[in-house]
Amino acid sequence: MLIRVDAGSSEPLFAQIGAQVRAAIATGRVAEGDRLPPARELAESLGVNMHTVLRAYGDLRDEGLVDMRRRRGVIVRAAGDTRARLLELARELSAEAVKQGLSKADLRKLLEEVG
Repeated sequence: MLIRVDAGSSEPLFAQIGAQVRAAIATGRVAEGDRLPPARELAESLGVNMHTVLRAYGDLRDEGLVDMRRRRGVIVRAAGDTRARLLELARELSAEAVKQGLSKADLRKLLEEVG
């Protein structure tokens, strides 16, 4: 799993890391049971403080996406549930867009504005 951060972004580094891990889980690039890189290792590779990575991992744990265990590391726990939920929300959004008379192109533009 490749994670990149943009130090010049207005989004905090821990949020960037968390968002990229969430996206990897949602798209299936990271599967349930997979181990994420150790915080110290990821921090070194990104050039950030280890506590930044730990904060991102803590948020993911609080959301129920990963388990954090001493000596076992950080393990993805809910990959399938996350993807299924996002697909459900996407279908609902698509249906609502059709009701509102938006085209797929218009919906894509709206999603790009918030993303």
